[in-house]
Amino acid sequence: MSFNIALTGLNAANEDLSVTSNNLANAATVGFKGSRAEFADLYSSSAQGVSAVGNGVTVQEVAQQFGQGNIETTGNTLDLAVSGSGYFILSDNGALNYTRNGEFQLNSAGQVVNSQGQALQAYPPLANGGFNTGGLSNISLNTNQSAPQATGTAAITANLPANAAAPLNSPFSATDPDSYTNTTSLTVYDSLGAAHTASLYFIKGAVANDWSVQLTVDGATVGTPQALNYSPTGALTSPANGQVPFPAYTPATGASPLNMTFNFSKTTQYGGNFAVTAVQQDGFTTGQLTGINIDQTGVVQAQFTNGRSVDLGQIAMANFANSQGLQQRGDATWTATNNSGAAVNGVAGNSGFGSIQSGSLEQSNVDTTTALVEMITAQRNFQANAQMIQTQDQITQTIINIRG
Repeated sequence: MSFNIALTGLNAANEDLSVTSNNLANAATVGFKGSRAEFADLYSSSAQGVSAVGNGVTVQEVAQQFGQGNIETTGNTLDLAVSGSGYFILSDNGALNYTRNGEFQLNSAGQVVNSQGQALQAYPPLANGGFNTGGLSNISLNTNQSAPQATGTAAITANLPANAAAPLNSPFSATDPDSYTNTTSLTVYDSLGAAHTASLYFIKGAVANDWSVQLTVDGATVGTPQALNYSPTGALTSPANGQVPFPAYTPATGASPLNMTFNFSKTTQYGGNFAVTAVQQDGFTTGQLTGINIDQTGVVQAQFTNGRSVDLGQIAMANFANSQGLQQRGDATWTATNNSGAAVNGVAGNSGFGSIQSGSLEQSNVDTTTALVEMITAQRNFQANAQMIQTQDQITQTIINIRG
């Protein structure tokens, strides 16, 4: 009987050593989660009750430990780490796996994948902003250019001098500085992304507080001067909303006609000099991809030379009621089981989910010092059970010798 009891101890200690050995072997594996052997005592039972002398020990479970690993900076944008709860979702030809290993790269199709080719899952962007959290899709970074946008609206913040005199000459001519009072310019864009110089010429009227403004594009006069009227306190009174639409201008580039409306609501007529403090317009030229940015909520943005940022998707996260019930698949990935419960999907930063750190990786959560102590403990247990077998063997040999 003692032989069998000691043998269960040897087997349990050996499995404990195997678990500790696997932890130590993966101490440098990104996203690895260590395990521990959990033991249970054995007792035989009969109709008369449970035997007071036990039958030994068994490894009841090898339990995974999902504590946070250290996060180390790498500087690679596609290296991702989860600080807190949650798992990245991977698609392996449609089958979903889960991981804390954020070592991602691009495949030949421009999709974000891990080293095994499993695609990182995200919520696709919606046309009107936001993301479709009802469906998962692969993230594609196959974006080379940002399409241009023609200027449709522009705004100017400026002060027109109240003490200005009306121009000497009339009518207006862009080449005659005596036919206008002040001027400023800004860059606008057509539908092909070509830049044009739009100039605004301010003309003081003969009546106090009356002005007009003339638009030219690339030196060509657009329409006729448009009236601007100010109150005795210097505020714009007409047009009441400050919006001045100019006739269409057809660029020589072959682009669609430019239909621009200028907002003068932030112009004033005060004493002092002519001063322009801000000009804004909503057009932009073609942009070349300069980089990818991933924020703490997992929003993936493409950034372009024209200053535009385009949302490509938001990285999807998953969580489980019982992470220890996940089935290990190797390569620091898991699959859901009945014991783990179904995946609860969401996004980083929401309730129950940690944040995403781009340019970082979560290291193994194995503490090497602790693992070495566990190894010594398991070794002692193995030696003690081996000694028990040796002692039982000596007792048995003594009994045999008595019979001799």
